[in-house]
Amino acid sequence: QAQLVESGGGLVQVGDSLRLSCAASGFTDSLRMMGWFRQAPGKEREFVAATTTHSGDFYSDSVKGRFIISRDNAKNTVYLQMNSPKPEDTAVYYCTAGVWYKGTYDYPKDYNYWGQGTQVTVSS
Repeated sequence: QAQLVESGGGLVQVGDSLRLSCAASGFTDSLRMMGWFRQAPGKEREFVAATTTHSGDFYSDSVKGRFIISRDNAKNTVYLQMNSPKPEDTAVYYCTAGVWYKGTYDYPKDYNYWGQGTQVTVSS
């Protein structure tokens, strides 16, 4: 069993940057894929970014070129660097982890573990 705890959310203005962190504990060596989803009020949870152990990183079209996902295995932590945030990036951001990468990464069902979420609000 793995546990995920997010931090770093808050209020940010357009043009600023924000970095989210997700600390993993438990069977972290078995986590082949880690990622971030987000959910805005009244909307479904949507994929943001994912990093895999052998197949690289993936991003949604809406954040590609602005957000960067990274993983520090020594610290069992995954990060989401949010550059040039926009008001439409406002949402609760969830860290997630999967035991296997089976070729898909942008559906919640691809993952086994979830954090409780951290609110990000982008003000114009």
